[in-house]
Amino acid sequence: MARVGVFIGQYHSDSRIVFDALASYAANLRAVEKVRLLGLRPKVDVKALADEIRRERLDRIVLAGDSPGYFKPAFTRAFELAGGDPSEVRLASFREHGAGLADATERAKAILACAVHGVPYPLVAVPRPTTVHPATLVIGGGVAGIQASLEIADAGKKVYLVERSGTIGGHMAMFDKTFPTLDCAACILTPKMVAVHDHEMIELLTNSEVTRVTGSPGAFKVQVLRRARRVDEASCVACNACTEICPISVWSEFDANLTHRKAIYIPFPQAVPSAYLVDPAACTWVQSGGTKCGACAKKCPKGCINLDEQDRSVEIEVGNIVLATGYEMLDAHRVEQYGYGKYPNVLTSIEFERMTNASGPTGGKIVTKTKELNRRLKVEEWVANPQGPPPRSVAIIHCVGSRDPKYNAYCSRVCCMYSLKFAHLVREKLPDAACYEFYIDMRAFGKGYEEFMERIKAEGAHVVRGRTAQVVEVDGQLVVKGEDIVQDRLVQHPADLVILAVGVVPAQGTVELAKALGVPRDADGFFSELNYNGDPTYTERGGIYVAGMCQAPKDIPDTVAQASAVGAGVLRSISTGHGMGNLDSLTLSEIEERAARSQAAER
Repeated sequence: MARVGVFIGQYHSDSRIVFDALASYAANLRAVEKVRLLGLRPKVDVKALADEIRRERLDRIVLAGDSPGYFKPAFTRAFELAGGDPSEVRLASFREHGAGLADATERAKAILACAVHGVPYPLVAVPRPTTVHPATLVIGGGVAGIQASLEIADAGKKVYLVERSGTIGGHMAMFDKTFPTLDCAACILTPKMVAVHDHEMIELLTNSEVTRVTGSPGAFKVQVLRRARRVDEASCVACNACTEICPISVWSEFDANLTHRKAIYIPFPQAVPSAYLVDPAACTWVQSGGTKCGACAKKCPKGCINLDEQDRSVEIEVGNIVLATGYEMLDAHRVEQYGYGKYPNVLTSIEFERMTNASGPTGGKIVTKTKELNRRLKVEEWVANPQGPPPRSVAIIHCVGSRDPKYNAYCSRVCCMYSLKFAHLVREKLPDAACYEFYIDMRAFGKGYEEFMERIKAEGAHVVRGRTAQVVEVDGQLVVKGEDIVQDRLVQHPADLVILAVGVVPAQGTVELAKALGVPRDADGFFSELNYNGDPTYTERGGIYVAGMCQAPKDIPDTVAQASAVGAGVLRSISTGHGMGNLDSLTLSEIEERAARSQAAER
């Protein structure tokens, strides 16, 4: 029998594992001759470690920890120096296999036991199979939810698609162009939206939200709150008569608060379903208890408005659940040095997306905001008006709230490329305007992305590498202050319009939904996949999958690919009639027994 040495080290300091208990467990494993706790980010003396390996006559090393790969090179050198086989340095990665939950120590023990036996943890930690109901619930109607729904429904299986807002499409519906091809986002997305609406196997539940999930993998019962739309979807022909007479205007969330919409509205012209809905927080009839206004109901030529309609709850039964809840943008007010909210012409990326969109508030024109009188409220407001003056210079600041431990330590992945897209749009629509890109590192990681970056440089955008310190106003002019590390100097550039490439964060309601479903979240708050490398679409909860930005930041091509992979996984479980149960249903003793059997079978 091989003599095994177990070395346990930490790279991150936020572990929930009780390492003393883990070390005691390892010491009692039959093959283990040596156990040592290395502590947090240890400095490994290769020569001293080699002497220890020789002294203990170790045949195999198990290097365990949250990220043991950081320390593997030193251990491999030491083992080779001691005369051992470098391939016998095995990793027991706790983070990779989900040992970050409430049962972190028990999961870490199981992972460690598998490594000691020389058996991959995913090979033996396979939940028991379950029978599967043929219907599927997809939560979230962005491009990920749309793609997954179509993949499953096109195979003839029932899908319930639940979307919190009044239309499907998600953030992609707000975009004008997609990088790096500069294809029209709506041209790609809207045919899929229409296909979802018209599909006989898809039941579309907009303006709805999942409130409760019971049952077990393969047989879930889901409570869905269907908020009152107050307009009959089947009868509404989107004639706009109700909006024309409605006296209430509020900021349009779909247009990123650059302009106003009415209390009865359609989110955007190509919305699906193509029907109006009432905002109960703004509607005079709803707020007054049915004593005031109601003009829209009287004006509607189809008689399809019922302002007294109430919310209702429905229950559906499904075998699989797909999480495709998307993301939100970091609140740019938090990054105070850039003056968002203080200077009206400092915009977020999503605001600029709407400004450059042909269906947006300016008809696609790039303008600076102007003050207009809100006659109802009798106050002046900064709005994006198509007749507003165009900027003479535009500054785009990368990594706003990303790659910064004060906000989010992770890279949001899409910001570099959509910022380059913005530079192209500025140069295309305002050829006489100066355009500056302020970046730290350019993350052009995808197919055609590096070439796209070089194209933008050739189009005349000024690309400045260095951190941007702040945005200030000097004599009524915005000035961007930062550094140019290539030229080794501090820089100040005047700008009429500043665009903040704001990072992404998990969608609102992620915490509550994770609790309702029993799905873990990672350190950044996104839904955690079962295994980042081997099972990036599954979760620890049997029958529940993740697709798109709700799992981690990613671009549209990767989102669509992951959603299609989810569709394949769901269809496999339905076609075979068998899915997988919860991973945490397996006990430590079961995993130990399976690992021992697997090791014996290999001999």
